[in-house]
Amino acid sequence: MNRRKFLAATAVMPSAIAQTSQPITHVDTKTTGARLKSSVVKAKGLPAEGDSPGAKAMVSFNGPTLQLEGIASGACTLEPGARPHPPHRHPEEELMIIASGTGEIVVDGVTSQVQAGDMMYAEANVLHGITNTGKTVMTFYFTKIMAKPV
Repeated sequence: MNRRKFLAATAVMPSAIAQTSQPITHVDTKTTGARLKSSVVKAKGLPAEGDSPGAKAMVSFNGPTLQLEGIASGACTLEPGARPHPPHRHPEEELMIIASGTGEIVVDGVTSQVQAGDMMYAEANVLHGITNTGKTVMTFYFTKIMAKPV
């Protein structure tokens, strides 16, 4: 099952949306390929990913490591009123840090108003999502972590 179908099948959204190919901005955590090496990635010049209107992700790191099956990390910008995708679940744990702007994050049915400096943690397979409810661009940093099987 690809990520778009997984999101549609596990998210809380109207069935009409689940049945269409709604544009989303989502970063799939890579678990195959070359292992990540210690390095610095410059933000300037990173390509924007995603096709959800008003949501662009810039990925700095994505792949397996010596200790993790996979890690994906980067930044996302949301225009006022935008969200990268409907609330969803995935097998990775995820952290988000709000760098600028204001909005709301839903985690496991609880909605919280957020601003710069606030942080979210979502356990694996817990429903979560973010929306820019402010009047300016919101920027947040994300890190998704997938442990190696034991």
